[in-house]
Amino acid sequence: MNTIPVISLILISVIILKSIINFIPIGKYKIELKDSRFSSELFFTLFITYIVVIIGFGLVYFILSLQNTILVENGELREVGKLGSFIHSMYFSGVTILTIGYGDITPIGIGRLIAIAEALIGYILPAAFVLRVVELRGRSRDE
Repeated sequence: MNTIPVISLILISVIILKSIINFIPIGKYKIELKDSRFSSELFFTLFITYIVVIIGFGLVYFILSLQNTILVENGELREVGKLGSFIHSMYFSGVTILTIGYGDITPIGIGRLIAIAEALIGYILPAAFVLRVVELRGRSRDE
Protein backbone atom coordinates (compact mmCIF):
# COMPACT_ATOMS: atom_id res chain seq x y z
CA MET A 1 0.00 0.00 0.00
CA ASN A 2 1.37 3.41 -0.96
CA THR A 3 1.90 6.03 1.72
CA ILE A 4 -0.28 8.67 0.02
CA PRO A 5 -3.52 6.64 0.33
CA VAL A 6 -2.68 5.76 3.95
CA ILE A 7 -2.05 9.40 4.83
CA SER A 8 -5.24 10.37 3.01
CA LEU A 9 -7.26 7.78 4.93
CA ILE A 10 -5.83 8.99 8.24
CA LEU A 11 -6.51 12.63 7.38
CA ILE A 12 -10.09 11.91 6.31
CA SER A 13 -10.68 9.85 9.46
CA VAL A 14 -9.43 12.71 11.64
CA ILE A 15 -11.73 15.18 9.87
CA ILE A 16 -14.75 12.88 10.31
CA LEU A 17 -14.00 12.34 14.00
CA LYS A 18 -13.43 16.05 14.61
CA SER A 19 -16.72 16.88 12.93
CA ILE A 20 -18.62 14.39 15.08
CA ILE A 21 -16.85 15.44 18.28
CA ASN A 22 -17.59 19.11 17.56
CA PHE A 23 -21.27 18.25 17.20
CA ILE A 24 -21.63 16.27 20.42
CA PRO A 25 -20.17 18.56 23.18
CA ILE A 26 -22.93 20.69 24.59
CA GLY A 27 -21.12 23.24 26.72
CA LYS A 28 -19.34 24.96 23.83
CA TYR A 29 -22.21 26.89 22.30
CA LYS A 30 -24.81 29.12 23.85
CA ILE A 31 -27.99 28.29 21.98
CA GLU A 32 -31.26 29.42 23.43
CA LEU A 33 -34.48 27.64 22.64
CA LYS A 34 -37.35 29.95 23.41
CA ASP A 35 -40.86 29.01 22.34
CA SER A 36 -39.74 27.39 19.12
CA ARG A 37 -39.81 23.63 18.72
CA PHE A 38 -37.31 23.82 15.89
CA SER A 39 -33.76 25.07 16.16
CA SER A 40 -32.37 26.00 12.76
CA GLU A 41 -28.87 26.18 14.26
CA LEU A 42 -29.01 22.60 15.52
CA PHE A 43 -30.61 21.38 12.31
CA PHE A 44 -27.93 23.11 10.22
CA THR A 45 -25.20 21.65 12.45
CA LEU A 46 -26.64 18.14 12.08
CA PHE A 47 -27.01 18.59 8.32
CA ILE A 48 -23.42 19.76 7.88
CA THR A 49 -22.18 16.94 10.12
CA TYR A 50 -24.01 14.37 7.97
CA ILE A 51 -22.59 15.91 4.77
CA VAL A 52 -19.03 15.83 6.17
CA VAL A 53 -19.41 12.21 7.27
CA ILE A 54 -20.94 11.14 3.93
CA ILE A 55 -18.21 12.86 1.92
CA GLY A 56 -15.49 11.62 4.28
CA PHE A 57 -16.57 7.99 4.14
CA GLY A 58 -17.16 8.33 0.38
CA LEU A 59 -13.56 9.44 0.00
CA VAL A 60 -12.41 6.51 2.15
CA TYR A 61 -14.30 4.07 -0.11
CA PHE A 62 -12.89 5.82 -3.18
CA ILE A 63 -9.31 5.62 -1.92
CA LEU A 64 -9.82 1.95 -1.11
CA SER A 65 -11.20 1.39 -4.62
CA LEU A 66 -7.96 2.82 -6.01
CA GLN A 67 -6.14 0.17 -3.96
CA ASN A 68 -8.30 -2.62 -5.47
CA THR A 69 -10.59 -2.95 -2.47
CA ILE A 70 -13.76 -2.38 -4.36
CA LEU A 71 -17.50 -2.23 -4.06
CA VAL A 72 -19.43 -5.01 -5.78
CA GLU A 73 -22.48 -3.92 -7.76
CA ASN A 74 -25.44 -6.35 -7.90
CA GLY A 75 -23.19 -9.26 -6.94
CA GLU A 76 -20.84 -8.71 -9.90
CA LEU A 77 -17.37 -7.25 -10.04
CA ARG A 78 -17.50 -4.40 -12.52
CA GLU A 79 -14.65 -2.37 -13.88
CA VAL A 80 -15.51 1.32 -13.80
CA GLY A 81 -13.37 4.38 -14.32
CA LYS A 82 -12.22 6.68 -11.57
CA LEU A 83 -15.22 8.98 -11.98
CA GLY A 84 -17.60 6.01 -11.83
CA SER A 85 -15.82 4.69 -8.79
CA PHE A 86 -16.05 8.10 -7.11
CA ILE A 87 -19.78 8.34 -7.83
CA HIS A 88 -20.39 4.79 -6.57
CA SER A 89 -18.37 5.53 -3.42
CA MET A 90 -20.36 8.67 -2.61
CA TYR A 91 -23.65 6.93 -3.36
CA PHE A 92 -22.75 3.95 -1.21
CA SER A 93 -21.66 6.23 1.63
CA GLY A 94 -24.90 8.23 1.56
CA VAL A 95 -27.09 5.16 1.36
CA THR A 96 -25.16 3.42 4.14
CA ILE A 97 -25.38 6.24 6.67
CA LEU A 98 -28.97 7.20 5.91
CA THR A 99 -30.68 3.86 5.26
CA ILE A 100 -28.18 1.06 6.04
CA GLY A 101 -28.06 0.28 2.34
CA TYR A 102 -30.23 -1.02 -0.44
CA GLY A 103 -28.05 -4.01 -1.23
CA ASP A 104 -27.29 -2.92 -4.78
CA ILE A 105 -23.67 -2.13 -3.90
CA THR A 106 -21.78 -4.29 -1.42
CA PRO A 107 -18.35 -3.66 0.10
CA ILE A 108 -15.61 -6.28 0.05
CA GLY A 109 -12.93 -6.89 2.67
CA ILE A 110 -12.14 -4.04 5.03
CA GLY A 111 -14.89 -2.03 3.37
CA ARG A 112 -17.38 -4.11 5.34
CA LEU A 113 -15.94 -2.95 8.67
CA ILE A 114 -15.88 0.63 7.45
CA ALA A 115 -19.53 0.34 6.38
CA ILE A 116 -20.46 -0.97 9.83
CA ALA A 117 -18.72 2.01 11.46
CA GLU A 118 -20.53 4.40 9.13
CA ALA A 119 -23.90 2.76 9.81
CA LEU A 120 -23.26 3.02 13.55
CA ILE A 121 -22.51 6.71 13.20
CA GLY A 122 -25.73 7.04 11.19
CA TYR A 123 -27.66 5.66 14.16
CA ILE A 124 -25.80 7.63 16.84
CA LEU A 125 -26.02 11.11 15.26
CA PRO A 126 -29.83 11.47 15.47
CA ALA A 127 -29.79 10.23 19.07
CA ALA A 128 -27.08 12.77 19.94
CA PHE A 129 -29.17 15.44 18.21
CA VAL A 130 -32.26 14.59 20.26
CA LEU A 131 -30.26 14.48 23.50
CA ARG A 132 -28.79 17.87 22.72
CA VAL A 133 -32.21 19.40 22.08
CA VAL A 134 -33.58 17.92 25.31
CA GLU A 135 -30.64 19.23 27.32
CA LEU A 136 -30.88 22.69 25.76
CA ARG A 137 -34.63 22.76 26.51
CA GLY A 138 -33.89 21.88 30.13
CA ARG A 139 -31.31 24.65 30.37
CA SER A 140 -33.62 27.26 28.84
CA ARG A 141 -36.40 26.32 31.27
CA ASP A 142 -34.06 26.59 34.26
CA GLU A 143 -33.03 30.13 33.32
